[in-house]
Amino acid sequence: MNAPTTLQHLMQADADAPRLREIPYNYTSFSDREIVVRLLGEPAWGLLNQLREERGTGRSARMLYEVLGDIWVVERNPYLQDDLLDNPGRRKLLVEALQHRLGEVQKRRTPEADASRDALVGQLLDLATQAVTQFSERFVRMAKLRSQVQKTLGRLTAKDNIKFDGLSRVSHVTDATDWRVEYPFVVLTPDSETEMAGLVKGCIDLGLTIVPRGGGTGYTGGAIPLTWKSAVINTEKLEAMTEVEMIDLPGIAHPIPTIYTEAGVVTQRVADAAERGGFVFAVDPTSAEASCIGGNIAMNAGGKKAVLWGTALDNLASWRMVTPDAEWLDVVRMDHNMGKI
Repeated sequence: MNAPTTLQHLMQADADAPRLREIPYNYTSFSDREIVVRLLGEPAWGLLNQLREERGTGRSARMLYEVLGDIWVVERNPYLQDDLLDNPGRRKLLVEALQHRLGEVQKRRTPEADASRDALVGQLLDLATQAVTQFSERFVRMAKLRSQVQKTLGRLTAKDNIKFDGLSRVSHVTDATDWRVEYPFVVLTPDSETEMAGLVKGCIDLGLTIVPRGGGTGYTGGAIPLTWKSAVINTEKLEAMTEVEMIDLPGIAHPIPTIYTEAGVVTQRVADAAERGGFVFAVDPTSAEASCIGGNIAMNAGGKKAVLWGTALDNLASWRMVTPDAEWLDVVRMDHNMGKI
């Protein structure tokens, strides 16, 4: 049985023992080191470790960590970002508070006591000052880029399909891996397949990294944004689909039962349609109730039925896709062997 830790035991803990987390407000999976490296750069972590061995009261270190904590909590919370974008006055007060803390660290410097140590503190202060400046300027860039995205992509899809709100961004930061690297800058939810090529070209022109996404059930991280300047294109509205049709395929003498679907059709719907026609849909992942056909193809999904009838690629007759040059490409498989590749 796990015995509870007594209050007395906690009180007897060494007050000087190093804490695992010193940056406040950090409820993410990122360690202090990862946050410092992301905000200040790799050399800054070495400087902090060097100064930690000579730490006196630790007050300057705590103020520096508070600055990093304030920046980090905003960077990891799209709702706070929206609030600060909508309230420039509040944003100005936050930046001034960050600068004030760094100013207090500056006042506590003692170059006459230890010049070499003070030089290290100076380097850290310079890096932290740059981080605060970049933090402030990023809101200006975000507001400008949002305006550009609305103007460019608003001509290609309905304005309601261009989503900057916190809920949309939080919902598309990860997939089934729960690996969270960066929140997407914008989430696009096109109404039709015809909009796709234009949206891809628009995102490329705007310098946005494109992340296609369906049901978000993947375990490979394929739908996870790795840069803040990213656009997730959600295909779940693309759900046109036929029943089983007998189609002539190139190189095959007799008609083949096929189903046409768009990328956002849920896998189980295709399996049900195949069953209604008296056939079996081979692609049978455990996420069939939530995954989409586009993701099945992208990940070459299988499942227990794939042992007999092959994976997603084995069962493709043809497909249509948008290339990185924002052009449509139709691919037709010749001489299909009707079995596993």
